[in-house]
Amino acid sequence: MNLEELKKIRESAQKDVELRQKQARIKVVVGMGTSGIAAGAREVLKAFLDEIATRNLTDVMITQTGEKGLASHEPMVEVHEEGKSLVIYGNLDSDKARKIVANHIVNGKPVTEFVIEVK
Repeated sequence: MNLEELKKIRESAQKDVELRQKQARIKVVVGMGTSGIAAGAREVLKAFLDEIATRNLTDVMITQTGEKGLASHEPMVEVHEEGKSLVIYGNLDSDKARKIVANHIVNGKPVTEFVIEVK
């Protein structure tokens, strides 16, 4: 591995960290408890991170949480949006995560077929 490759890896990692730590208009919380991870939450988290970075969405924050108590609906994701109801999605995979970014996060229209609760 050369210096240029290491710099690219570092830049990519810094962007991922920024997506997890900043103040944002939308906050996406991925359940990363043991049942979530077993059901594919790592891949869902990666899909959200990749899609948000690809679309250069600078007002979206990604974070993680532990078990939510609904193992039968894992992987689960909460989408917190300023001034709007909390939307909880369940039984997600990478493709569904990308659809949520496109429809809900970008266009403001929750993907009702994946919603398990609105608060």
